[in-house]
Amino acid sequence: MKKNVLFLVADDQRFNTVHALGNKEIQTPNLDKLVERGTTFENAYIPGGTSGAVCMPSRAMMHTSQHLFQLQDLGAVIPKDHAILGEELKKNGYQTIGIGKWHNGIDGYGRAFTDGGKIFFGGMWDHWNVPVNNFDPSKKYDQWKNFTYDPFSTNIKIKMPADHLDLGKHSTDLFSDEIIKKIHEVSGSEQPLFINGNFLAPHDPRTMPEKFQNMYDPDQIELPVNYLPEHPFDFDVKAQRDESLEAYPRPEKAVRQHIADYYAMISHIDERIGTIIDALKETGQLENTLIIFTGDNGISIGQHGLMGKQNLYEHSIHVPLIMAGPGIPENYRVEERALLLDIMPTILDYTGVQIPEGLFGKSLLPVIAGVEEGRKEIYLLFTDKIRGLLKENYKLIEYATIYGRHTQLFDLMKDPKEMNNLADSEEFQPLVKEMQAELVRHAKVLGDRQFEQGKIFWAQKEKLESEK
Repeated sequence: MKKNVLFLVADDQRFNTVHALGNKEIQTPNLDKLVERGTTFENAYIPGGTSGAVCMPSRAMMHTSQHLFQLQDLGAVIPKDHAILGEELKKNGYQTIGIGKWHNGIDGYGRAFTDGGKIFFGGMWDHWNVPVNNFDPSKKYDQWKNFTYDPFSTNIKIKMPADHLDLGKHSTDLFSDEIIKKIHEVSGSEQPLFINGNFLAPHDPRTMPEKFQNMYDPDQIELPVNYLPEHPFDFDVKAQRDESLEAYPRPEKAVRQHIADYYAMISHIDERIGTIIDALKETGQLENTLIIFTGDNGISIGQHGLMGKQNLYEHSIHVPLIMAGPGIPENYRVEERALLLDIMPTILDYTGVQIPEGLFGKSLLPVIAGVEEGRKEIYLLFTDKIRGLLKENYKLIEYATIYGRHTQLFDLMKDPKEMNNLADSEEFQPLVKEMQAELVRHAKVLGDRQFEQGKIFWAQKEKLESEK
């Protein structure tokens, strides 16, 4: 019998937001249980983003296993020649159900899913007033013809009929209830099931049901050790909407409140994940279901003086990745590095579906089994402003913006919060130069055209500065 797959994705949930994984302030009993009965990748990453709306390319990468430079329209559209996770499962007998946020175009959704409901085709919204669509077998979704989305500013303009607004129900409950409904509807079917459930939370606006509003006392929240009132240097992200969510310098009291609200939204998701798993158990499907939980990207909320995810620090690119189900080792941690775009080939491998050629990702099952290593080097980027490289214990970050050029080097083993920049130390100059050369090599291989055929982008920035 083929295994079912439940793939759950939170929006803006960073890696250190699960109690069982080391965060003693947050309450996540159901994710804790998932950690206990499954395998956790302690070093799962996104490679960054080509858009200020980082979640859009991130989700496109998850569903196509293509790298950032192979995406179309920054991930807003999935090209017809790109394989899609749901479509590959559908070709092999799966009923594929898409619920919640789908940020990658109506055509891509139509290809991926045979059923669904409560679909949101945008990036973010008021959690209590989400314009959603029921599944349309014709795949037209005509009501979205007035929908426009600017991935750089995340401005959204939409005209939506009132009967497509779910007023007064929080998005987490809206989508969780729909997932549970579908689990019960397909109970007893001999057709294997793939459910992709996508939350809007804990993305701002950070609102939650009354039960969770006072769960965390902001006065008792510890500020991150790498909290700063402002970033040490400007790198041209103040125009991003995320950075406008709090004043400069960042007030300590306000940052604590942001964190308390963020944790409350995650605890709300956690409670609903518990009810979803209960539905699988009640319908006799739990023991035949692979459950995968992750977040599409992280977020700063005061760390390094930043509020958003438009950077390459760990708090923004390092995400949770938990897998539990038949054949997956229990209470097991994997230290090897992985990318979220490895999820697609992992699911296909797990379900016995042939992995299409041309994917950037690779199955993580051999890594879990210990017969293959994880990723030794990961190329990082944010738009045309920042490039980075993860290699062994080190992370190199290079900035080139209208405000100047900066280099950072962090030893993540000794300095996981990235507080001690080693780039100016004489001792580390050989490593800096070596990793800079590796950046150029990766750029050429990946087709990073902003390097202008290998010309080092920070040298371009120095030329611009000299012309001022």
